Amino acid sequence: MKIGIIGAGSACFSLALVKDVCLARRLRGSTVCLMDIDQVRLDTAFDLSRRFAAELGASIRLEKTLRRRRCLEGADFVVNTALSAGGSHRNLRRGWGIARRLGYRIGGSLHVMHDEAFWVNFHQFRLMESLTRDTLAICPRAWLLLVANPVFAGTTLLGRKYPRARVVGLCHGFGGLYSLANRVGLRDPGKISFEVQGVNHFIWLTRFRYGGRDAFPVVNRWLDRRGPAFWKSSRCGEGDEAGPKKSDLYRRYGAWPVGDTAHVAGGGWPASYHASRATERRWKENGERWWAGHFRGVAWEPRRIRGIVADRRTSLVKAFGDRPTGEQMIPLIESLAYGVSTSGETPPSASDGRFVVNIPNRSGFIPGIPGDVAVEIPAWADRRGIHGVRTSGLPPAILIHTLRDLVGTMEMELLAYDRGSRGYLRDLVALDPWTRSREQADRLLDRILAMPSNAAMRRHYRERGRMGT
Repeated sequence: MKIGIIGAGSACFSLALVKDVCLARRLRGSTVCLMDIDQVRLDTAFDLSRRFAAELGASIRLEKTLRRRRCLEGADFVVNTALSAGGSHRNLRRGWGIARRLGYRIGGSLHVMHDEAFWVNFHQFRLMESLTRDTLAICPRAWLLLVANPVFAGTTLLGRKYPRARVVGLCHGFGGLYSLANRVGLRDPGKISFEVQGVNHFIWLTRFRYGGRDAFPVVNRWLDRRGPAFWKSSRCGEGDEAGPKKSDLYRRYGAWPVGDTAHVAGGGWPASYHASRATERRWKENGERWWAGHFRGVAWEPRRIRGIVADRRTSLVKAFGDRPTGEQMIPLIESLAYGVSTSGETPPSASDGRFVVNIPNRSGFIPGIPGDVAVEIPAWADRRGIHGVRTSGLPPAILIHTLRDLVGTMEMELLAYDRGSRGYLRDLVALDPWTRSREQADRLLDRILAMPSNAAMRRHYRERGRMGT
């Protein structure tokens, strides 16, 4: 078996995948090919992975290449974790600076002050499409695991334009429910079963059981008795899974917003909790501070990795551990390749062939969402493929918000991208809660498209635009 990792220059992420391959008994003898366009980052990731595999005595073959097509040759599985040059953090943050000066703010802004900003997504869409076309030409039977953002729009786009491609989107955000369980005293993950549903970065916990019994009453008691004191304490950080904002949304809608849902990393929906700095302090929300810390961590991690690689005396197994990461990619590959599966009634678990995936809603897994829109749902997998599980459905108010705030804006973004229409792109910006006028939206577009790193985007909307230019 061959597994290709596209965008493998992220050494920590690549090592996590390689670690899980090394620990997967069924994948002994597999080839893992690391591909990146940055030679230095690729060499670092490869060296780190090779040393780790050697320490474990794992019987896998590691390869590296700067050429994507070579990585795809003979691949059975392709993991796309790539961030395009135009989608870089530098390009993202420069665009944010432009938007701030025009009155845009972090919090509820799903396509401007968000890491899935429309100018970043444009470059990601082009990369995703190019990789999918190459996969269909070189290894058409391979599964393409989309891990890079935007998973929601990307999985929807690829499902519509390339129906022959075997695409599945993956995100680990649903794991936030385990943080909630631990916070309220339900600390044995083996006793937890659940149903999450929605669209990526907007998923909701609609069934929650512990030891076979409904766990929401435990959550309710914790909210009543211990929640207020916890929210006032220093132990409750910004974006805490059991923080005041998520707790309030649960009380309003009857389902728990999981992971990136309502978290600043997922766009900070809804904007009403970010109406002013005073409002944000009430809900323990500070997106600017959270993202500043995130970017510091992103900058620090490669330096830490390079230091470990440079010190040959360091045991990588001691540094990074010898237990599976808990990520879904490699267990899903095992299930698809070797038929690990369960019935459709057991809770999602990477250990028994059950997963949380992003796939088109063609079988009506979530009632009320169009069939060609990618939804995030429980599923199980075997050699025949990935089989989504029909959910109980979203609460009515959440479904309305999903359609209006997530599906609607995603559709406008894909329409603008498909038509190359600046007018539709302006309509997307107009849907942002911080847009106050058409003139403000036009100024933002003018300045974003004028960025040197967005030259391809500028040409796309000038040359392909057919409506609303």
